[in-house]
Amino acid sequence: MPARIVAVVNQKGGAGKTTIAMHLAGSLARRPFKVLVVDADPQGTSTRWAASASDDVPFPAAVNGLSAAEDKVHREVAKFVDDYHYIVIDCPPALDSIIPQSALLVADLALVPVIPSPPDLWAAVGIRRLIEASQLSNTALRAQLVINDLEPNTTVAQKVRDILPEFGIPLTQSVIHHRTAYRQAAAFGSTVHTLRRAQSAITEVEALTTELLTLLEG
Repeated sequence: MPARIVAVVNQKGGAGKTTIAMHLAGSLARRPFKVLVVDADPQGTSTRWAASASDDVPFPAAVNGLSAAEDKVHREVAKFVDDYHYIVIDCPPALDSIIPQSALLVADLALVPVIPSPPDLWAAVGIRRLIEASQLSNTALRAQLVINDLEPNTTVAQKVRDILPEFGIPLTQSVIHHRTAYRQAAAFGSTVHTLRRAQSAITEVEALTTELLTLLEG
């Protein structure tokens, strides 16, 4: 069966695309599935993340930098669909790149991380339009918003959470909170699964992975 493909996209930088992509890929790989992360961002953050891993504990998924393919990323990704169970594409901000448009041509799911703040929500309107345009060509493409870096006790976060269901893209039940464990995981080239005292982060990553698996395989 060809790989299921998840494109992690947002119009705005700093929404946590790489954090979500790497933790989703790492969690899937521990299930265990054979997983490829396509680093489609010219900044190469996913590649550097995996390269920071120790030789004793390598990053659990393969990582391949394909940003040079630009608007032909979908053709390059298609070469790997028979070799993996899941492919996670870490896309650059859509505002600066044509790559997300290419990635969405082959994706089964567009996963949109959104930080609960008004500027991030405004920026996400552009990626919603891109997804809707991509669905004209890729009729199987579905989309989900996932709240990232949530600080639940703030007034702004609560107001944004109330608005998001009306945004036009379904919202995952799973939420990624603001935790230092995610930054630590990047520094060590791992996921939160390898850190001590990171059980809350592990639980929410696993919940998101299970929810997305149900969506993709349902």
